[in-house]
Amino acid sequence: MNDRTRHQALAALEPLVGEWEVEMSIDGKALTRGRTTFEWLEDGSFLLQHADAETTEDAPVGWRDNTPFPLTSVIGVDDSSGEFAMLYADSRDVFRIYRMSVAGGTWKLWRDDPGFFQRFIGEFSEDRRTIAGRWEHSPDGSTWERDFDMTYRRTG
Repeated sequence: MNDRTRHQALAALEPLVGEWEVEMSIDGKALTRGRTTFEWLEDGSFLLQHADAETTEDAPVGWRDNTPFPLTSVIGVDDSSGEFAMLYADSRDVFRIYRMSVAGGTWKLWRDDPGFFQRFIGEFSEDRRTIAGRWEHSPDGSTWERDFDMTYRRTG
């Protein structure tokens, strides 16, 4: 595949491409630090994410016992709707499909699963070198609670 045939919606993913330091925190206290990379696959047909991280020494036992790292995701686009999907797998044998958007400086991931709705909302800084976001969950899809904050800082 070349740039002439690549689906135009995939250009929206370009701000994610590269290497990032990532930190997960609750109430400003870092619980996990690591790295993630986003790289094109199949000449730009898909975006591959690899992430690995370690918990901090003072992270609660429950947090340490449930760390998802390492994890892998593959992001692609539906050529008829232009909608993105992320196939996600992690070290806990969790496999999920998230819907996704990147538009207007905001990156969103979400899954509508009755009893356990999830979403991520991340805002790119003006220079696109930082993404400040948060993961949230909801039992009903309308009342949301913050799980943790997640910050990406571009390193390459």
